[in-house]
Amino acid sequence: MPQYLTVGHLLRQLQDLDTDLPIRLAVNPDFPFTHYLGSEVIVQDGKAFIPDDGQEDYLPMSVRDALTWS
Repeated sequence: MPQYLTVGHLLRQLQDLDTDLPIRLAVNPDFPFTHYLGSEVIVQDGKAFIPDDGQEDYLPMSVRDALTWS
């Protein structure tokens, strides 16, 4: 996995997933919460930005383990 994710890398990882599967962003290993992703993608200055759309809940321990955040 590249350090700097590109649209192509992200599309390849998502292409075989169920299209109805919700997406959450795992944030901050020291204070692990999940966040909703905004529905808009803004392209500016040669980068694509997906906004945060609020905090949901604590990141599940199984996800923390998979990310080696625990």
